Amino acid sequence: MKYGISNISIVPIRREASDQSEMVNQILFGEHFKVLDTRKKWVKIRLAHDSYEGWICNKQWQNISEDDYKQLDKDIPTITTDILDIVTKEHQQPIVIGSILPFFKSGHARINHDLYKFDGLTTQGYVNKEKLRDNALIYLNAPYLWGGRSPLGIDCSGLTQMIYRLQGIDLPRDAYEQAKVGTTLSFVDESESGDLAFFDDDEGKIIHVGIILEENYIIHASGKVRIDRIDQQGIFNTEIGSHTHKLRLIKSIC
Repeated sequence: MKYGISNISIVPIRREASDQSEMVNQILFGEHFKVLDTRKKWVKIRLAHDSYEGWICNKQWQNISEDDYKQLDKDIPTITTDILDIVTKEHQQPIVIGSILPFFKSGHARINHDLYKFDGLTTQGYVNKEKLRDNALIYLNAPYLWGGRSPLGIDCSGLTQMIYRLQGIDLPRDAYEQAKVGTTLSFVDESESGDLAFFDDDEGKIIHVGIILEENYIIHASGKVRIDRIDQQGIFNTEIGSHTHKLRLIKSIC
């Protein structure tokens, strides 16, 4: 078994081993994974934090030892909290909020023998619903991007996963899997800021998720990360004067 880590800012994960295949997820700087399969230009990987699988380009990752992989699994990750920041090895490298600083100590992250200097803000995650709201607002107006997990482009379940990761809680990657986590609430009025609301299609399949805010508002990624009203029917877009997503259930995660 081989093990790897992202040493660049954002790595696209593709459904198939091809540049033309759709991007289904992203790896951020410092996230580690197992290598499941190897081809000439591609490797199939499984992310450690949520077990998501897909293909990445062979030029966009670095091998790590099994010992380092196991230690990273045990460690509480040090996570960057500014919307954009810089790590420096020989040259500056931009990273986005939610990036991981592996083996972070004395202002440096370590990947194998390479040290990356970092002077920004970090967290190791703690459950604080007020801070959860503040972190969600960092992503406001970020463009929607299928498979995205960064302020430069993000999808609905990527948004909820990243916000909870900043709280030290690892959620699954996709909305229908996130809907299996936590305690089900019956009504919008029972919910608190930070709870997750899930929405389905006409066939009953979970297709969308957002984070409930105070006073029956919700922040979610639809076209862009935006704030709309939510009621027992679903998401109400005041700009068009109608509901856009049908409410299926609400979950309290923490």
